[in-house]
Formats: sequence, C-alpha cells, structure tokens
Amino acid sequence: MKFIERLLGAQKKNDSLVCVGLDSDLAKLPRSILGSAEPQFEFNRRIIDATKNAVCAYKPNMAFYEEAGLKGWAALEKTIIYIKESAPDVVVILDAKRGDIGNTAQAYAKACWALGADCVTLNPYLGIDSLEPFLKDDTKGAFVLCRTSNPSGRELQDLDVTTPGGPSKLYMHVARLAMSWGKGGNLGLVVGATVPSELKDVRALVGGAVPILIPGVGAQGGSLEAAVRNGANESGLLALINSSRDIIFKDPGPDFAKKAGESARELKEAINKFR
Repeated sequence: MKFIERLLGAQKKNDSLVCVGLDSDLAKLPRSILGSAEPQFEFNRRIIDATKNAVCAYKPNMAFYEEAGLKGWAALEKTIIYIKESAPDVVVILDAKRGDIGNTAQAYAKACWALGADCVTLNPYLGIDSLEPFLKDDTKGAFVLCRTSNPSGRELQDLDVTTPGGPSKLYMHVARLAMSWGKGGNLGLVVGATVPSELKDVRALVGGAVPILIPGVGAQGGSLEAAVRNGANESGLLALINSSRDIIFKDPGPDFAKKAGESARELKEAINKFR
C-alpha cells in the first residue's frame, strides 16, 4: 500500500490527526520505570498501549535513542516492532532529519527502513540528491523540513531568494521544489504551528494532496486552532499535529501512561472541533 494511502487510512480509522512524539529522554523518564531492564522500551510500550486508539502516527526522535548507545538502538527497534504488532494501522515516522548525498544517503535510507519505519524526516539543504534514496519506494514516506517551529529557523528559512519563478522566501521555494521532488505522492513538509501565517501560505501553495507535519503546539506555544485550520486540507485530513512532551511527560508519577492516554484523547477531541 502506498504511504499516502496508509496515512489517510490511519487518520480515518482513528478519526485523528494526532502524532505522538516518542521523545523518550532517559533523564525525564518516571522513576517508577527506571528500574526495569529496558526502561525506554517499557516506557514507550505503556505510552503506546494507552494512546494507540487516539492517534494516526508515532514519531520517535532518533536522538534520544542514539545517545543511549546500543541499548538505545535496541529500544528504538523494539518500539517500532511493538507499534507494528499492537497498532498496525498507525504510521511510524522516524524523526531522523537526515540529509546527505550519494552512497551516504542510500545507507541512511537503508538504515531507516531496516528499523521498520514507514516514514522519515529529512533536511533538504543538499537538494534532491540527498532525498532520492528515501523516495524510490512509494510505500515509504518522507517529510522535508520547510518552515520549522524553532525561533532561529527564520535566520535561513525567511531569506529572500531569487528563483526561476521570481522572488520568494526560501521556505516557499522549498515547498515548490518539494512538489516536483515528490512525484510518487510520498513527500510531505514540516511546518511549525508557531508560524501560522506561513503554514497557511504553504498549504495554499501545495494544495490538499500533500501531508504536512506540524510540530510546535503546546510547549512551544503554537495555536492548536490555527494549526488545524491552516494545515489540514479541505477534507480535514493530511495534517499531523505533533505533541511530545505534553503527552508522554504529562505526569511523572506511576500513572504516567494513564495520563498520556487522557491527554492524547483530549488533544484528538480538541483538534476535531476545528476540522
């Protein structure tokens, strides 16, 4: 099944645009979980069990697993396997932000798919050479960084550039390029909720068939209503509203999973009011 079909299927099945970021930082895990043999995986397993009926995607951030070395890699692999077994309709987005050329890009792509991911985040700074290995298989997807949610993103992304079509902001040029790069329908964009007007402009440019991953709601201060109204397409789909800390670390106590489940369902209901 093509990636875009899988994503649409997940959003319709759970009636949800929620993407839970599994940013399972060992330093922030509840004390009740730290004594287990595999604390990151055990934490993730409980979060997944509590949230799987309220989400369309999970997004493990590789940084929090890589820093733990081999144990972290094992936890990441087990987490993805567990998602596939317990929530097979939910999409797994590997937040890797890869971007390189030639054989290096091919190796990165093989590594991401070997872990079992359905999709990956990519940095487009090196151009189409760095993205092609990830786009060859239309059953796999990619989200390209376009206009990110961090404050200093504008230092580069808001630059005025000259393009064949005339003057443009750099992030809008990336969005235009992505429309030509993603000919298999498996390339989406990352645009932050903290820049609602830019999100609106990008959605208007790319139309309703391109998925947009939207971080920045909650802890970073982005407006949920603006993210949904500006990011979703005309059918109220193909926006993925990401929440990490506000769900997985909602409660540091032994009931962390229960609180995460409640938070995911509350976010889903809040989003659906604006769709």
